Amino acid sequence: MTPSSNGKPDPDPPDVDAIEEASEFEALESLDPLGFTEAWSTTATAALQNPAGMVEAWSRYVSGLVEASTAAADRARGTETAGPVQPGRRDRRFRDPAWEENPALFAILQAYLLSGRLVGDVLDESEVDEVTEQRIGFLADVVMDAMAPTNNPWTNPAVMKRALDTGGASLMRGFQTFMDDLANNKGMPRQITPGTFTVGKDLAVTPGRVVYRNELMELIQYEPRTETVYATPLLMSPPWINKYYIMDLAPGRSFVEWAIEHGHTVFAISYHNPDAADRDVRLDDYLINGPIAALDVIREITGAEQANIVGLCLGGTLTAALRAYLSSAGEHRIASTTLLNTLVDFSRPGRLGAFTDRASVERLERRMAARGFLDASEMMGIFTFMRSNDLVWNYAINNWLMGEDPHPFDILSWNADSTRMPANMHSFYLRSCYMGNELARGEMELAGTRLDLGAIHGDHYVLAAIEDHIAPWEGSYMTTQVLPNADVRYVLSAAGHIAGIVNPPSPKAWYRTSATAHLHGGEAVVHPADPKEWFDASVQHQGSWWEDWAEWIGARAGERVKPPRMGSRKHRPVGDAPGTYVHET
Repeated sequence: MTPSSNGKPDPDPPDVDAIEEASEFEALESLDPLGFTEAWSTTATAALQNPAGMVEAWSRYVSGLVEASTAAADRARGTETAGPVQPGRRDRRFRDPAWEENPALFAILQAYLLSGRLVGDVLDESEVDEVTEQRIGFLADVVMDAMAPTNNPWTNPAVMKRALDTGGASLMRGFQTFMDDLANNKGMPRQITPGTFTVGKDLAVTPGRVVYRNELMELIQYEPRTETVYATPLLMSPPWINKYYIMDLAPGRSFVEWAIEHGHTVFAISYHNPDAADRDVRLDDYLINGPIAALDVIREITGAEQANIVGLCLGGTLTAALRAYLSSAGEHRIASTTLLNTLVDFSRPGRLGAFTDRASVERLERRMAARGFLDASEMMGIFTFMRSNDLVWNYAINNWLMGEDPHPFDILSWNADSTRMPANMHSFYLRSCYMGNELARGEMELAGTRLDLGAIHGDHYVLAAIEDHIAPWEGSYMTTQVLPNADVRYVLSAAGHIAGIVNPPSPKAWYRTSATAHLHGGEAVVHPADPKEWFDASVQHQGSWWEDWAEWIGARAGERVKPPRMGSRKHRPVGDAPGTYVHET
């Protein structure tokens, strides 16, 4: 370390040779940073080695085109003949009646859907390894989504109607928006209008105070809203891949607010947004200076020997590691654990597994070597295009073709407020979790301790979302298999990775819970090894999982007592919520 002008030590300068080497690799990989060329080449070779399968796929495609042409001709004569393929039940792109009523648009739609089926058939007949299959499947979906006729103004009936109604003004305004996005938003359609939501004004507004701060995180204590509170406090452990306030979104949609209103003394961790100076920050540091430091402060402020903890996504993975770490030391500082959309066992990572193989991780490490961190844009690109219809083309049509402003949406505002990841921590996380599945296998070591999930006891509430594309529910379900000595309540919610969390009570909400079996006069939760078997036997309930969780956590939070004061003599409040780290860019 070298001294700086402000009296604080500056980090040692990075290795120049490492930077040059990384830059050379970046120059080569910038054309194909995700290795799609290799995946395409491997798949094409495999397809050529199965000529019979290719003939069958193309024959099915041609026969489909003939059938679709006949159906379109019949419709032109006034006969509603069904086509060979139909859009998916949840596909909102083709809901305009013109796709069925206009024979030309019907033919275009059928040709598009048949092309997608052909791509799927060809990939099914190409025997490749699992990583290549996932990667080429991702690429195929992105390409097919981009080729949808709804993305063309001349073949999108809603766009044409809008243009006629506005005398072409909508197309002109959309073109201006497109040019602005091309110049100022890397060519991507904006999901939000800048300035629509402000942190501390519209989002993360639950009243509280920052009662502790270290170089890694701030700890927020929230003001009580009930005359009495549960004796056991509640700690929110968020991911640091995004800002913490997904757990404290807008009023009425804030999980923090919900917990407070149900009588909990709530604390939340808000992480520092790392930069190049944090290149050597480890996952060990997040464990010790994150939730463990927070538990120390919470115990000192409240006097409670135990706390309940809620971990979300990566924060949930760290929470599972925390439980194993404390168990190994014989410490029982956590009364119950809630894991939200979390992978503990990474054997079923979904499509992210296609980008966390050894070659992909090594490419990423070379890019991180020069900067000391993983930039937010590199992560968000993959996450966004995993749902390109919803997160890309939906906004391209709305903004560029319809000439509309994006609809204000608090989740998307939070999503755009992303963070960086320290190089050391992120490399360890990818190698240990995605590549090695070391936590589930009992091989991960943090802060000098080998973590054994089998040593964890106590009650766990494990929630997943059925449409989650980041922590697939089948992967989250495997948590029930790697906590053999814990009492697990597994719950499956509607929606995706984030909307499944921001899930206040509503008439549309639903969730599923485990079936039970009567054993020795009592009830035991059944968690078969196969998640699909669990799903088939599970029970669906109307309502939000928030309501189910409130009842569950209330039974594990102790008696009702007078609320503790805000902070203490040792940990005096240093500022109001949402603190300062949340504003770091």
